[in-house]
Amino acid sequence: MPIALAPLNEELTIVKILLDEKNKKHLESLGILPKAKVKVLSSMNGGVILVVKDGRLALDRSIASKILVA
Repeated sequence: MPIALAPLNEELTIVKILLDEKNKKHLESLGILPKAKVKVLSSMNGGVILVVKDGRLALDRSIASKILVA
Protein backbone atom coordinates (compact mmCIF):
# COMPACT_ATOMS: atom_id res chain seq x y z
CA MET A 1 0.00 0.00 0.00
CA PRO A 2 1.21 3.58 -0.56
CA ILE A 3 2.59 5.25 2.54
CA ALA A 4 -0.03 7.99 2.11
CA LEU A 5 -2.70 5.41 3.04
CA ALA A 6 -0.74 3.68 5.82
CA PRO A 7 -2.03 3.57 9.42
CA LEU A 8 -0.63 6.05 11.92
CA ASN A 9 1.89 5.17 14.66
CA GLU A 10 2.64 1.71 13.30
CA GLU A 11 6.12 0.53 12.31
CA LEU A 12 6.16 -0.15 8.58
CA THR A 13 8.74 -1.54 6.18
CA ILE A 14 9.36 0.14 2.84
CA VAL A 15 8.87 -2.41 0.07
CA LYS A 16 9.37 -0.42 -3.14
CA ILE A 17 9.95 3.14 -4.34
CA LEU A 18 8.33 3.98 -7.69
CA LEU A 19 10.27 7.12 -8.57
CA ASP A 20 12.95 8.07 -11.08
CA GLU A 21 16.61 7.51 -10.20
CA LYS A 22 17.29 11.13 -9.23
CA ASN A 23 14.48 11.19 -6.66
CA LYS A 24 15.32 7.69 -5.41
CA LYS A 25 18.90 8.75 -4.71
CA HIS A 26 17.70 11.82 -2.83
CA LEU A 27 15.32 9.75 -0.69
CA GLU A 28 18.05 7.18 -0.02
CA SER A 29 20.28 9.94 1.32
CA LEU A 30 17.46 10.78 3.76
CA GLY A 31 17.15 7.16 4.91
CA ILE A 32 14.16 6.13 2.81
CA LEU A 33 15.15 2.96 1.00
CA PRO A 34 13.72 -0.55 0.60
CA LYS A 35 13.66 -2.59 3.84
CA ALA A 36 13.94 0.56 5.98
CA LYS A 37 11.62 0.88 8.98
CA VAL A 38 9.44 4.01 9.15
CA LYS A 39 6.48 5.22 11.20
CA VAL A 40 3.77 7.60 9.99
CA LEU A 41 3.17 10.34 12.59
CA SER A 42 0.65 12.39 10.65
CA SER A 43 -1.26 12.20 7.40
CA MET A 44 -3.17 15.13 5.94
CA ASN A 45 -4.51 15.59 2.38
CA GLY A 46 -2.21 12.83 1.12
CA GLY A 47 0.97 14.34 2.58
CA VAL A 48 2.67 12.54 5.45
CA ILE A 49 5.12 13.17 8.27
CA LEU A 50 7.39 10.18 8.88
CA VAL A 51 9.82 9.12 11.54
CA VAL A 52 12.90 7.78 9.76
CA LYS A 53 15.71 6.57 12.01
CA ASP A 54 16.02 9.41 14.58
CA GLY A 55 14.52 12.23 12.50
CA ARG A 56 11.24 13.41 11.06
CA LEU A 57 10.55 13.96 7.40
CA ALA A 58 7.60 15.51 5.56
CA LEU A 59 6.60 14.18 2.13
CA ASP A 60 4.03 15.66 -0.23
CA ARG A 61 1.20 13.65 -1.78
CA SER A 62 2.94 12.96 -5.11
CA ILE A 63 6.00 11.40 -3.44
CA ALA A 64 4.08 9.64 -0.65
CA SER A 65 1.81 7.89 -3.15
CA LYS A 66 4.87 6.33 -4.84
CA ILE A 67 6.46 4.80 -1.74
CA LEU A 68 5.00 1.35 -1.05
CA VAL A 69 5.04 -0.13 2.47
CA ALA A 70 3.96 -3.33 4.17
